[in-house]
Amino acid sequence: MFAYLEGELSYKSPSLLHMHVNGVGYEINITLQTYAKIQQKEHCRLYTHLQVREDAWVLYGFAEEQERATFRQLLGINGVGAATARIILSSLTPEELSRAVATEDTRTLEKVKGIGAKTAQRIILELKGKLVATKSTDLPHAAHNTKEEDALIALVNLGISRAAADAALKKISNTSSLTVEELIKQALRAL
Repeated sequence: MFAYLEGELSYKSPSLLHMHVNGVGYEINITLQTYAKIQQKEHCRLYTHLQVREDAWVLYGFAEEQERATFRQLLGINGVGAATARIILSSLTPEELSRAVATEDTRTLEKVKGIGAKTAQRIILELKGKLVATKSTDLPHAAHNTKEEDALIALVNLGISRAAADAALKKISNTSSLTVEELIKQALRAL
């Protein structure tokens, strides 16, 4: 329904943002990869995917078309819903996912929260030869919160209980040298 939205960012967290577009505020669910690309911006364009459910319309936004395409390919796999696809793309860049699929690396996929051996094998089988590698970038953390607070907010918004997310973050050593994205990835692996 919406190809993309372009507007001012009035609220940002690692998993959710509010975008003001011509007098309308949109609540958009994002991945950690998208957050890394837009966290320092006040105005941006997000490529969107609208999920219409019986109880809600949920809007997902992506900084790059390739990430949205990967998200949609993940949704086409039996057993992978929008929440799982978002966690996968928050844990792995499209390039890392493409590499894991190309090399049939089920262990990398199984490290993602909610992905078991059978689902990992199904993802590889369904996506083999369909994903195109993209270039990932590392950006600094946001200045409005601490890295740990941003990571905790993102984990909670991904559906993880606050207590479990906090415990997983406390298991991580040397957090000062890690980016928010690395903190969240390590916390997801520690769950």
